[in-house]
Amino acid sequence: MKLLRVGTTGAERPALLDAEGVLRDLSGVVPDIDGALLADDAALGRIRTAAEAGELPVLDADGQRVGPPVARIGKVVCIGLNYHDHAKETGAEPPAEPVIFFKAADTVVGPYDTVLVPRGSVKTDWEVELAVVIGRTARYLGSHEEALAHVAGYAVAHDVSEREFQIERGGTWDKGKNCETFNPLGPWLVTADEVPDPQGLGLKLWVNGELRQDGSTSDQIFPVAEVVRYVSQFMTLYPGDVINTGTPAGVALGMPEPKPFLRAGDVVELEIEGLGRQRQEFKPA
Repeated sequence: MKLLRVGTTGAERPALLDAEGVLRDLSGVVPDIDGALLADDAALGRIRTAAEAGELPVLDADGQRVGPPVARIGKVVCIGLNYHDHAKETGAEPPAEPVIFFKAADTVVGPYDTVLVPRGSVKTDWEVELAVVIGRTARYLGSHEEALAHVAGYAVAHDVSEREFQIERGGTWDKGKNCETFNPLGPWLVTADEVPDPQGLGLKLWVNGELRQDGSTSDQIFPVAEVVRYVSQFMTLYPGDVINTGTPAGVALGMPEPKPFLRAGDVVELEIEGLGRQRQEFKPA
């Protein structure tokens, strides 16, 4: 299933995109798409049954804002330097273990929402990423099979980053990762049954129409199953939590000088095979 949330910020309603690309209203079946729903097999079953029976009313998609596909996200866990080609372009050694950092849940916005270039920013950068959405409480998982069984689905994430804040201003990476609007998510949460192999997905990103990133999740240093298993050794993952699993080569940071960092007025588009496409205009904060 392709689950999404549409409407004004803070007042989104749950919806489903059916096999014919028609937007369907889920508000008569479930109250929202959040961790509670993703952990409720019976509720997900009701959605499937209603969709297959053609019982879901059509929603007019014209003019509808698409919000993040998951409400009330508890935490956004991010994996750094998780593609061989990205580590190479930045001059970093591939890590021996996954690099973990966090984004605050309030950085998450819709896939077509405006992204704000922080005040004083000179190195705002782009990163297309596969997001994993957790569907069952995960702690101390013992195998890759168990890890994948705890995944509710997948989505496109844009891990926007400010590299000067991240690398040159001291401390951890968090200052360059948690600026407002820095994690567009969606347009859909695609349930795990529709993504049989998360290591076979193409990722692309364009800046002002120019292709900048063109990679595949097959290049991940730590595949999705290992990321989920590994993270569960250090923290409890709850339904509705999100893991951003890293970005392939092609970011501004890895390019020759002068590096083409983002400025207000730029437009970024990104997509992952089968998971949909995002578009954001960048404006000053």
